[in-house]
Amino acid sequence: MTTSIRNRDDVTAEILIAKVAKGIKWSDVADKIGMSKEWTTAGCLGQMTFDKKQAEAIGEVFDLPDEAVAWLQVVPYKGSLPTAVPTDAAMYRFYEVINIYGGAMKELVHEEFGDGIMSAIDFSMDIQREADPKGDRVNIVLSGKFLPYKSY
Repeated sequence: MTTSIRNRDDVTAEILIAKVAKGIKWSDVADKIGMSKEWTTAGCLGQMTFDKKQAEAIGEVFDLPDEAVAWLQVVPYKGSLPTAVPTDAAMYRFYEVINIYGGAMKELVHEEFGDGIMSAIDFSMDIQREADPKGDRVNIVLSGKFLPYKSY
């Protein structure tokens, strides 16, 4: 473990080092704090804020120092990627989906709900493996509250 944690990125690095070294699964971490694997993973990767109890449990799982546990309770800078266009193949495919289908998704949301957006704050996500004889599929369900734009 690093002896001096300077920021949330340092905590994420420590978590990933411990995860690999100990063979920990994200679903096991989620079970320890009573949250979904999707939200927990995002939090451990620096995108969510944990409460004190959750942060302490994560600290125990990954053998983090108190300084890191404190950083897990600080509101992070969200939505940051290392590059404007992701270069990691898996991340790029999500970017590609938005580039190809984003316009259609936006049009269909507006047609069904009106002028507004899907919240990423009042939001949930579920990722499951879907068996298929032609090759397993990734099933991702995104569910966000519709937030209409208001007139004033």
